[in-house]
Amino acid sequence: MSAPPETLAGVGDVDASGTTALVTGSTRGIGRATARALGRLGADVLVHGRDPEAGEEVAGAIREDGADAAFVAADFTDRDAVCRLTEATCSWTDGLDLLFNNAGGLFQEKRLVGPGIEMTFYVNHLAPYLLTARLLDHLREGARVVTTASEAHRGATLDLDRTQGEASRAGMSAYGHSKLANVLFAAELARRLDAAGRTATSNSVHPGFIPGSQFWRFLPGPLSGLFRTLGIVPGAASVADGAAELLHVGVSPDTAETSGRYFAGQQPTAPAEPARDRAAAARLWARSAEMLGLDEPLADAGAPSTAPGPR
Repeated sequence: MSAPPETLAGVGDVDASGTTALVTGSTRGIGRATARALGRLGADVLVHGRDPEAGEEVAGAIREDGADAAFVAADFTDRDAVCRLTEATCSWTDGLDLLFNNAGGLFQEKRLVGPGIEMTFYVNHLAPYLLTARLLDHLREGARVVTTASEAHRGATLDLDRTQGEASRAGMSAYGHSKLANVLFAAELARRLDAAGRTATSNSVHPGFIPGSQFWRFLPGPLSGLFRTLGIVPGAASVADGAAELLHVGVSPDTAETSGRYFAGQQPTAPAEPARDRAAAARLWARSAEMLGLDEPLADAGAPSTAPGPR
């Protein structure tokens, strides 16, 4: 049996009592393991997912470990549901210390949601963008925002025209593009928080390729069948390993002052070149607000050419 995620992350002795966390996509997989670990460390956790039965089970387990927990159901294809999640978060907490933007998916068939946006981009990027934007004023000083990205971002280039209408794509191409958006979003959020004089941090994380995520379903035909039979994915990590990656960035004292970085293997790692393009990050930030019909969050802190880099 694998060691618990907090042990793998080297944060087993961290006392998270008095902190509050929202972990999206925490009814199963690495989100569930992260939420359970946070509860064992003493944090109060708001659990999120679409399955009420699974969500209540996770929240109940956290309460049994001595921390407080609640579950909120929200479908990330539904803007109103994301807004209700932010309202529930603000109602349940006096302020948020940890926001794990972990929910996401890999969808083989193209489906347009919201204002005609391809579902992969909407669920993996626009929904967490909306959630984070609406929670900015609820983040406490020193809060940490951790966004689950992926090494699948390598090979993608930002092309926002391909996210809407008939020009949009699905499958691995869309997934990699959405993960590039995650890395760019986390870095741009870090720059704007810093420029606004906020002490909250923002980083993105590659948790590893987790068999439980069913990533293998979208590999080329023969490989998909083989990995399903064997229950493995090349370079696969366990669910506990994946949760440890999130915990390292979210609660380790070593990463408390780090912002604007991409982590893999519990180390700051250089993402692909398109993920380091500040102009693209600023363009994504502004266009995302436009797609959602929002006023641009932290608009006064934009200035991509002069904003500070990672710290």
